[in-house]
Amino acid sequence: MKPADSPKSTLSQIPLSIWMLGFVSLLMDVSSEMIHSLLPLFMATTLGASALTIGMIEGAAEATALIVKIFSGMLSDYLGKRKWLAVAGYAMAAITKPVFALASSSSAIMSARVADRIGKGIRGAPRDALIADIAPPGLRGAAFGLRQALDTVGAFLGPLIAAGLMLLWANDFRAIFWVAVIPACLSVALLIFGVQEPERNADAPPVNPIQRKNLKRLTSAYWWVVIIGAFFTLARFSEAFLVLRAQQSGMALALIPLVMMLMSIVYAGSAYPFGKLSDNMSHIKLLVMGLLVLIAADLVLAYSRHWSMVLAGVTLWGLHMGMTQGLLATMVADTAPADLRGTAYGFFNLMSGIAM
Repeated sequence: MKPADSPKSTLSQIPLSIWMLGFVSLLMDVSSEMIHSLLPLFMATTLGASALTIGMIEGAAEATALIVKIFSGMLSDYLGKRKWLAVAGYAMAAITKPVFALASSSSAIMSARVADRIGKGIRGAPRDALIADIAPPGLRGAAFGLRQALDTVGAFLGPLIAAGLMLLWANDFRAIFWVAVIPACLSVALLIFGVQEPERNADAPPVNPIQRKNLKRLTSAYWWVVIIGAFFTLARFSEAFLVLRAQQSGMALALIPLVMMLMSIVYAGSAYPFGKLSDNMSHIKLLVMGLLVLIAADLVLAYSRHWSMVLAGVTLWGLHMGMTQGLLATMVADTAPADLRGTAYGFFNLMSGIAM
């Protein structure tokens, strides 16, 4: 391997703003998962909410995020600015965090949860389009893989911190929710001061992405990526079933959360290496490899309930996620016109969300 191709040199070539976007995602995921990992239990035990109420809140929140994603991507293309839309999305999510700590009813939780998901919907497409704008074309896969890896680190650190604080503070939900405000605010500050958006031609007129002539510029190659992304989402079952399979294996209840932590660790550890690999390898071949790993995960999980087989299946599942999720984001960037990337990510996220 040539020195120029070493992982260290590749990481050093990734622009600082992409590193910052990765840590922005990490901090917000730590905050969100500290709350969301405890929220159903908080609602059931402290607020006395029924399972139906909890399900309705989660459904309304996720449906709202799906709708918002497409519009925020289009708006970022129209304005020619992506960073401040992302700031608005992250800020909205941060503002909701104290509401969870103060809430005394399910309606307050629902309002905060929906607002939090609106924030997620606003930031998603502009942030991904911003990464595509900043990253050099030859490092685009590595850039998306790095952001995905850091994001996933936050996804397992959040519940881990929450569990530790629950033990330390005798199950004081509200105190933990207040702590979650800190990384959320740090996330917004890091985005504002740490990320530089590329300069755009000030004389260029705004682009209306929903005009027919502009939508036609989204080629068949792009729409195939959208279809493939939706197919991969349909091919996966809910991660909740990984937890249920672990329960069927006879694992102690206290150890079952570690199953999802293992999946997240493998996901985080594999996202960047496979993202880097995608810059020098056929995307289709890598997607096929990812699908084969998913099939292997399903077969292993179906073969036996023994805890060792469950852990092996979960490991393969995390590997599949690391191989495919950053790659699909890279493929959207490669197949969409630069001035329509926000719209492209909006459609992609919408269709994958519907499939989910």
